Amino acid sequence: MGNGAATDDFDVDLFVIGGGSGGVRAARIASSYGATVKLAEEYRVGGTCVIRGCVPKKLMVYAGRFADEFEDAAGFGWSVESPRFDWATLKRNRDAEVTRLEGIYTTNLMRAGVDLVADRAVIEDAHTVRLVRSGKTVRARFILIAVGAHPVKEPAIPGGELGITSNEVFELERQPERILIVGGGYIAVEFAGIFAALGSRTTLLHRGDRLLRGFDDEIRDALGAAYARRMDLRLNRTIERLDRRDGAILATLSDGTDLLVDQVLVATGRRPNVQGLGLEKVGITLDTAGAIPVDRFSQTAVPTIFAVGDVTNRAALTPIAIREGHAFADTVFGGKPWAVDHDLIATAVFSTPEIGVIGHNEDVARALYGDIDVYEARFRPMKATLSGREDRILMKVVVARESDRVVGVHVLGHDAGEIIQAVAIAVTMGATKADFDRTIAVHPTAGEELVTLRTPLAVKQPVGVG
Repeated sequence: MGNGAATDDFDVDLFVIGGGSGGVRAARIASSYGATVKLAEEYRVGGTCVIRGCVPKKLMVYAGRFADEFEDAAGFGWSVESPRFDWATLKRNRDAEVTRLEGIYTTNLMRAGVDLVADRAVIEDAHTVRLVRSGKTVRARFILIAVGAHPVKEPAIPGGELGITSNEVFELERQPERILIVGGGYIAVEFAGIFAALGSRTTLLHRGDRLLRGFDDEIRDALGAAYARRMDLRLNRTIERLDRRDGAILATLSDGTDLLVDQVLVATGRRPNVQGLGLEKVGITLDTAGAIPVDRFSQTAVPTIFAVGDVTNRAALTPIAIREGHAFADTVFGGKPWAVDHDLIATAVFSTPEIGVIGHNEDVARALYGDIDVYEARFRPMKATLSGREDRILMKVVVARESDRVVGVHVLGHDAGEIIQAVAIAVTMGATKADFDRTIAVHPTAGEELVTLRTPLAVKQPVGVG
């Protein structure tokens, strides 16, 4: 449905609201099927990931990890003069790369024949959107909402306006000498690792007793131990108030202590960008999380309106938004209906040490499959034997006992994200533990541990070296 050029009843076949990863992919694929497509983006093309999310953040992660590399080099015979980090250089080069990528996104849209409009779009009815700046209306056969989400500072506290979010952190002209980061999820954990590595005196404050809720508990414990060595980690505490004090910020904590810092980064959550979108005009009611409810094909309660990405709060990850956008375009304009499987999603946390996960933790696996076997390896990476670094690697494989299927793989350590991307192919194909066992190890690597584990955790023997 929806193939071909727009008729006299419609200006375009598809109007996309939002130029992030999901919207851009949907627009390009729909256009490749011959649909006429218009896309409105009010800020910058590329969305959170490219402009103020995973891309610039990962560049900062790389910058921080050089500190460890310089230190480790001595154990391998290198004499490195005392290195010096310059925040301004990193910011300049990072921002230039973001601008370059934004240009590529824009060029790709134009080459695909998508009409890109720099404007805010709001929904007027099931087929009509209004461009706020120009006042023009556009009639579309289908409307796709791909406006993403925004960071929030919750709960509200006195002086909360003194804190910044993950949007403003990329605008900092100077590196804070002392920074307090509030939160325990992906964003808080990653930025805490970044600032600590770059030399800021970093405090990570989280109201819970472990970081990264929903992840494997042993991975969470191992990350907590690593972070306690790298920074000031304070769990089971919250902020009561923030006050200006002699050019700095005084944070009063729930345990009665005070903390004087130069910057406070609040990373306590994100909310879908639904304010002022016009959803109430067409009868779309938000769910309890404030997100747009959709079916497995990303269709809302209004048959002509679809939504993908973070605004639906299904799985707030860039690759998921891209897949949802692609599936939408294939389904609606390509005559090839398919839906994204949200059950097995590989993900990485670019903390230091890094985390990579595909599938379920032990608790979820037991609830879904009953009896499970857990295989685990904890070891010092080969590189650390000469560098003397204390970091260790943790790997876990969770297996549904009855089927022998691998239903979860959890990795903490160097290059965990790269490892999990390869492993995810096998897990999503339904690989069994026997499939892992028959795979010949690549030696010496860290990843070989995943195919050499033989004894379930209950009777597991200590892991050797070699």
